[in-house]
Amino acid sequence: MANTPTPVTLHIWGVTPAHVPGAIMAMAVDRPSVRRMPGLSFAKLLGTGSGRTFTASDADVHHWAMLGVWTSAEDLRNFEGSPLHRRWLRRSCEQLRVELEPLASTGRWAGRQPFDVAAASPCDGPVAALTRARLKPRLARSFWAAVPPVVQALHGSAGLVLSLGIGEAPIGLQGTFSIWRSADDLATFAYRNPDHRRVIKQTKSTGWYAEELFARFTVRSVSGTYRGEPVVL
Repeated sequence: MANTPTPVTLHIWGVTPAHVPGAIMAMAVDRPSVRRMPGLSFAKLLGTGSGRTFTASDADVHHWAMLGVWTSAEDLRNFEGSPLHRRWLRRSCEQLRVELEPLASTGRWAGRQPFDVAAASPCDGPVAALTRARLKPRLARSFWAAVPPVVQALHGSAGLVLSLGIGEAPIGLQGTFSIWRSADDLATFAYRNPDHRRVIKQTKSTGWYAEELFARFTVRSVSGTYRGEPVVL
């Protein structure tokens, strides 16, 4: 019997200025509830940002996110009917829900490999990429200096549907999430863009990260809006 793919979700909630203090507080007080959620094998409550400099200036206090890895589709449905999720919906003026299936993952996040790719199947549709890293403080300045050309290349890339920065903290624990129309579009940017290739080489030689992870997913569904706009695959 074939393995059932592990559901992975990224929920992004947009909040009005009046609800920003409550959202910031929820990032701390909701953590115990998230840890107790049945069927949730890995989760992170995340701030978001533009991902243009990976400094605190990128932070978007009006959009917050939760990444979840679920044991089953039923556990995911139960979460979306839970008090925790309903609280986020009450304070939100918009929501984007992205459902994913892991295709490949290398590295570690908080000492773990959270994404099970045992049941991965070939993908001929939209894909998503997630990067996450814990930056070594003494090397932060050289990392920030290397970022702008890559960001400019990213936002000019063919096939890019959505891109945002994600992080567990404003500085030092940062990542990106992006959706692409095809695996070829993602590969063209990741492996053929000269600015991105230069940073990959510099990452290996400089050792910016104390921990890093790169994961790729099939995009199973997208619903809702981000910054007032629907995300169309």
